[in-house]
Amino acid sequence: MALGDNLNSEVRKILQEEWTTQNRRGAPKLDDLKLGNDAVELEGTVLYADLDDSTKLVDTEEPAFAAEVYKTYLVCAARIIRSENGTITAYDGDRIMAVYTGGKKDDRAVRTALKINYAVQKIINPAIREEYPRSSYSVKQVVGIDTSDLFVARTGIRGFNELVWVGRAANYAAKLSSRSGPASQITAEVYDRFEQSLKVNRNGSNAWIRTTAPEIGSGEIYTSSSWLEV
Repeated sequence: MALGDNLNSEVRKILQEEWTTQNRRGAPKLDDLKLGNDAVELEGTVLYADLDDSTKLVDTEEPAFAAEVYKTYLVCAARIIRSENGTITAYDGDRIMAVYTGGKKDDRAVRTALKINYAVQKIINPAIREEYPRSSYSVKQVVGIDTSDLFVARTGIRGFNELVWVGRAANYAAKLSSRSGPASQITAEVYDRFEQSLKVNRNGSNAWIRTTAPEIGSGEIYTSSSWLEV
């Protein structure tokens, strides 16, 4: 069969096939779903952690140095995500996606964001300055978080496939992480759900600033430059 005929057949099959869905609390694994129109529906909080201005990094620094920055950032983010019982769902160049389900999911996602900021400010950047004293480079990053219902399906072709997370939270979290500015950026829905102790600094001042983000249709968000020690 010619490639065009094969693609035509597969597209029509996807569009015409009925979906089978299951509801669950925990994040599914790849083998939990079939390649056909099979999906899991759940409530989830999505986190994207993304290096800021990585284009400038790769344009102005040596490839080995840029790779070291990627690796240090992603390993710290991944370790912190796992320590807060988040599920890592994807790596995409210089960013990482995670999903939190179950009890206190918004608290755990926000703690992750604040701890990643600590790791950048107090661990990664000091280590870079020590190892490369002549370099002026400093890691900047943004973590975006949103919460919503999610529709999770397996996509791709046999032998090369992964889970796709469809829903507002996945889209909004990714868009917030691409914004410059304060290191933690969350939707109002997330802010309304997590515990009060995460909303204030140690001196009692407000740790979050309310604003809007045109990237998500001028939706209300909260931003913070605070951190939690790891």
